[in-house]
Amino acid sequence: MNLIQVLYDCNGVDVPDKIINIVATLITIVKFGVPILLIIFGMLDLGKAVVASKEDEIKKGQQMFIKRVISAILVFFVITVVQLVVNLAKSSDDGDLWSCIKTFTCGVDELGRSKCVK
Repeated sequence: MNLIQVLYDCNGVDVPDKIINIVATLITIVKFGVPILLIIFGMLDLGKAVVASKEDEIKKGQQMFIKRVISAILVFFVITVVQLVVNLAKSSDDGDLWSCIKTFTCGVDELGRSKCVK
């Protein structure tokens, strides 16, 4: 158990490292979890349509599956592109707003340093 709480200076506000790591973990879960769930639900919809053996329902199931796959791809790439843009943004020092946002998207290590690639 870590008895020492590491604080990260985020634009003049000290933020506990655990909060930063929780936000970074939530971003990762959304980035990978939502697309996986969308594809699974799309497969279930398509499977129900195939079991029903009705041509009309199979076409609706296929269309819904394609929409869910496209949505999954968009969710993954939108988050990835936003992270890329944030990481490419120039930051003048370690205490400015951009470095704070980068840290929230990447997390911090046990010493309070950002895990983002510099």
